[in-house]
Amino acid sequence: MTEVTFSSTTALLDALASVELPTLGHFLDEGFCDPGIRPVGSVARMAGPAVTVDLTEPDAIAVNQALLRLEPGSVLVIRMHGGRHASVGAVTAAAAIARGAAGIVVDGPVTDVATLRETARSLPVFARGTTPLTTKRLGTAVDGVGVPVRIGGVTVSTGDIVAGDENGVVAIAPGTVDPAVFREALRSDLAEPELIDRICSGSPLEELLAVQPPISRKAVS
Repeated sequence: MTEVTFSSTTALLDALASVELPTLGHFLDEGFCDPGIRPVGSVARMAGPAVTVDLTEPDAIAVNQALLRLEPGSVLVIRMHGGRHASVGAVTAAAAIARGAAGIVVDGPVTDVATLRETARSLPVFARGTTPLTTKRLGTAVDGVGVPVRIGGVTVSTGDIVAGDENGVVAIAPGTVDPAVFREALRSDLAEPELIDRICSGSPLEELLAVQPPISRKAVS
């Protein structure tokens, strides 16, 4: 049987917009960045196609070239090798907003944290921490613009869909996830408020919580 998947970016973005990321985490295991990639400030939900940068050196020129590749709704995704230099700060964030970016994800630190927190609703930023040590105008890592990067244990290529919220970040390549996963996640989202209400109203937990794994279809076939 041929596997059914989302073949277009638009369809995948629409599906992601319909479900909560933690609910999706009940049904998917791959694509979730490790918890070290955290939101900076009170971020809005974001999702968009990645524009990647692999910073093998702390090169601000490479970051600036990637900024110019951003389209409205894109997510700038940066791997900072060595993890010491901040590749994103107030100027980078302002430029990303000017390009209409949906957000920024950095496997490494950022700087100008107060500014990033102020703009977190219009430009969500996710990173491993903060530092005053920043990139330099070197021009030595421009070959890393647009190449696949490893972010929080997940490989992300330019064009993959990157989504994030206050819980963390997930990356999904178009054509890799069955739409049924999103349908199941949406059903779970819709059922959750009633479940929580019943728990809070004192209904027996034995009737509400799953305490046994589901019966495998293979086991009964």
